[in-house]
Amino acid sequence: MTFREWSRDAVSHVREDGVAEGGQRAAREFYQGLLRQTGRRLNYGRRIYDYDWDMVVVLDACRADLMAEVADEYSFTSRQIGYSCASSSGEWHLKNFGDEYAEQKADTGLVSANPYTDMHIDADDFHLLDEVWRDAFDSDAGTVLADRVTDRAITAHREHRPGRLVVHYMQPHYPFVPEQFSDDGGGMALGYDHTPWDTVWDRLRKGDISRERAWEGYRENLRYVLDHVGTLLQNVDADRVIITADHGNLLGEFGLYAHPQYVPIPALKRVPWIVTSGTDEGDHQPEEREPTETDLDDQLEALGYK
Repeated sequence: MTFREWSRDAVSHVREDGVAEGGQRAAREFYQGLLRQTGRRLNYGRRIYDYDWDMVVVLDACRADLMAEVADEYSFTSRQIGYSCASSSGEWHLKNFGDEYAEQKADTGLVSANPYTDMHIDADDFHLLDEVWRDAFDSDAGTVLADRVTDRAITAHREHRPGRLVVHYMQPHYPFVPEQFSDDGGGMALGYDHTPWDTVWDRLRKGDISRERAWEGYRENLRYVLDHVGTLLQNVDADRVIITADHGNLLGEFGLYAHPQYVPIPALKRVPWIVTSGTDEGDHQPEEREPTETDLDDQLEALGYK
């Protein structure tokens, strides 16, 4: 964004939201713009194909310290950490699936609940591409539920046998699926700095909910998805599995919230990097389900694209 574009947007924000709220929003965008300029030059963090693995499990927007709080509850988790190459999903896809990884991609199955595949992924580059979000979006929950991703990943493994498998869940990214937290924010807004609704992080920034409440919902959403990751690991053969995240999430560090792209703040890029394994014990059979009928444009709008 150029200074002229920022100035134009700042005027619009003030007209729409008033001097106080609009001015604060314009200031945040200016600040994030400065950080992005730094982030595009200060390029650090891990790219998945630089490491040895049979399966990568991506937990969207999972902070390392969030994982540390529940690590003792699961046999396959730990407090191992790394730094993501990205601070948003779009950036993560661009950096991990670039042309320099053409040979590796051709041997990889990608099963994803993240709609950034629509913008940054070419199915012809992969052994298999299953965009779960296209036909399994749950409009009531405002997201793609973890069991749908698990079933599709198990099917991909058993029926297509890719040399490598990447499984991208949408949790613990909001909206929070556990019922007691389901009203704490709107649907997903993947990588965008502003949405037409107040997300859980907007509500936290404005003081409408406490940090403790937001963190509790975030943590329960992680437990929710890890229960399904456990099922996945018992139904896929993979000697070396990496459980990680595309990026973390800010809860007020440096005055920022959520996960703006190309922002090099360590708290945003510090993620789990857990090494484990999987064995197909054959104890789970994926369900055959009817695809959802949600219009693609409506889905993208609900997810923060339009």
